[in-house]
Amino acid sequence: MIIRGKAFDFDAPAVMGILNVTPDSFFDGGVYKSAEEAAEAGLKMAGDGAAIIDIGGESSRPGAKPAGQEEEIFRVIPVIEAFRKKDRETPLSIDTYRAGTAEAALKAGADMINDISAGRFEPQIMEAAALTGAPYVIMHMLGEPATMQKSPAYSAKGIVADIKDFFRERRAAAISAGIKKEQLILDPGFGFGKSVKDNFELLNRLEEFLEFEAPILAGMSRKSMIGSAAGADSPADRLFGSLAAAAIAVMNGASIIRAHDVKETVQAVKTAAAARHYKKAER
Repeated sequence: MIIRGKAFDFDAPAVMGILNVTPDSFFDGGVYKSAEEAAEAGLKMAGDGAAIIDIGGESSRPGAKPAGQEEEIFRVIPVIEAFRKKDRETPLSIDTYRAGTAEAALKAGADMINDISAGRFEPQIMEAAALTGAPYVIMHMLGEPATMQKSPAYSAKGIVADIKDFFRERRAAAISAGIKKEQLILDPGFGFGKSVKDNFELLNRLEEFLEFEAPILAGMSRKSMIGSAAGADSPADRLFGSLAAAAIAVMNGASIIRAHDVKETVQAVKTAAAARHYKKAER
């Protein structure tokens, strides 16, 4: 996979740093007071070992209200521009489901698209990826952020089979739109229309998605699944559980770990990657 002129084979798992410039994200909403301050936080993530920085301008937490395209662009573009003035090398991802936002971000200096809707909300977003050659993340979600956690349910085949069917259909749509197969990343969407049981089943069975021969992205950082398992009600208390989940995901085949705490996650991911490497060598 080519991202910003760099070849990524993801044999060594990468950490994607989360840079939210939103007032209402569940953990880091309203943290940054200016585009320059947010850009500096992104630069620190890159210095701490983030291979990719994922910039988002609209919260996708359960029950979140849409910001609107104009507001989303107003939030993210100055951050991308400020970051690019100081760092021309680190790949930037735009976390959006809107084609207009994706196009503006790619023009401003972003390199890939992380789409929680997998092109279901605005199909034109896939065309934006195809025209620029940008890598595109297909994420699974039941419904939409406002309703996804209201009694999520899957078919009798089970959650893994249902998500595989979803990936097949959305992958075909992406390729039909012109996105190259080698530029696609798959994300099972932890917390997006899943119960705690669903999330841990996905974590345990992550390796099954490797049949698609695409990098698997796992984003569990400080989410409620961690709180439920660790007895940590506040997202602020979920760092160590998040690191454990990241390590398990890598052992089970994840290629990209999306995280708030880059420095700590890089160390956990490198350790798990070493264990995975030696496990393979013993087979």
